[in-house]
Amino acid sequence: MPPADTGASAVIARAGASSSASAPPEDSRIAPGDPGYRRMSFALFAAGVATFALLYSTQALLPAVSDGLGVSADQASWTVSGATAGLALAVVPLSALSERFGRRAMMTTALCVAALLGLLVPFAPDLGWLTGLRVAQGAALAGVPASAMAYLAEEVRPRALVGAVGLFVAGNAIGGMSGRILAGWVAQAWDWRAGLASVGVLAVVCTVAFRLLIPKARHFSPGSVAPRDLARTLGRHLSDPLLVRLYLIGALFMTVFGAVYTVIGYRLAAAPFSLPQGLVGSVFLVYLVGTVSSAAAGKLVGRLGRRGALYLAMGTTSLGLLLTLTSSLTAVLLGLVLITAGFFAGHAVASSSVSRTATTGRAQASALYQTAYYLGSSVGGTVGALAFRAGGWDGVIVLGLVAMVAAASITLYATRKALVERRVAARRLSARA
Repeated sequence: MPPADTGASAVIARAGASSSASAPPEDSRIAPGDPGYRRMSFALFAAGVATFALLYSTQALLPAVSDGLGVSADQASWTVSGATAGLALAVVPLSALSERFGRRAMMTTALCVAALLGLLVPFAPDLGWLTGLRVAQGAALAGVPASAMAYLAEEVRPRALVGAVGLFVAGNAIGGMSGRILAGWVAQAWDWRAGLASVGVLAVVCTVAFRLLIPKARHFSPGSVAPRDLARTLGRHLSDPLLVRLYLIGALFMTVFGAVYTVIGYRLAAAPFSLPQGLVGSVFLVYLVGTVSSAAAGKLVGRLGRRGALYLAMGTTSLGLLLTLTSSLTAVLLGLVLITAGFFAGHAVASSSVSRTATTGRAQASALYQTAYYLGSSVGGTVGALAFRAGGWDGVIVLGLVAMVAAASITLYATRKALVERRVAARRLSARA
């Protein structure tokens, strides 16, 4: 996974007016070194691993799925795009339910249902069943990201929040990587169905670990889930220009990432590389770069500002896209490293900015970001596969560069707007002096 200012996956409190109620004393929240902080970190790390291992479990296996079911690349890509679309559509309603039933209960239920579906997915008889199960799995997983961010916002001290969110995003990256690598090597030894089954088992183990480790919420207060209140909160967020820009930037980053990683397996499995399934899956080791860049996002923002960090992330991603155009495997892998580093840094900055910008209804603000983000993934995966079918890898790169130019344009608009506002404010101050 994550995007004009920002940090890691969005952080949240409560919906509507209830989230603006008095916050618990800062010294009563968890901080590094406190009892429970390590347990919380490991629990959410396990949740991140399970979520992203399941969500993208078919991505590294797409060439094998195409061969096994006799379908094209763009048809097989729906097993990835369907899951992310299911998550995007379900994240807002499930985040609202977490306001009523609690973050921990929502995450536990979501992981249990998704892991159970993960054990059923390998038995899908055809592409229609496989895609349908993957959509349901994505919808179930929607209960994790926004709820996790809300849990952290409520239970962790503000000064430690960026670091805590960074650890959760690192778990996301490890999950996305380990699920693909595990599935790839198991599929090479047996077949793609066995690969998917191995990810399902991994998710069950992570779900059990999460439930055993996650501390009870001490600062959660149930909020309203009335449709009218929810609609009012969503409308308020969607009328905020800064939040809308952040949503668009997150979606554009994910469009690039979804397109590249949905199609890269087909490119590496074909000439001139002709890599076997296990090595194609191992390419996702570059996700380790994401754990580093997402964790470093806070330092980048401190040095460059949020928009400066976004410009750096966009430039890094664009350079990586261009490097993958060569026929050198080394250059392609380096390009993937840069794309991954730029994406995770941009996502971390944008998502954290959402939580900072929203003063009320932060869970819904985060959910809207997640919706835009995963719709970007669905669009990227599907359109990227179509671009690959029409124009080969060059078509995928054109799509990615267009998305990064659009994201840079949005950020440049925000930069110029901020400069104008500062000049106006300075003139007013000088006029009063």
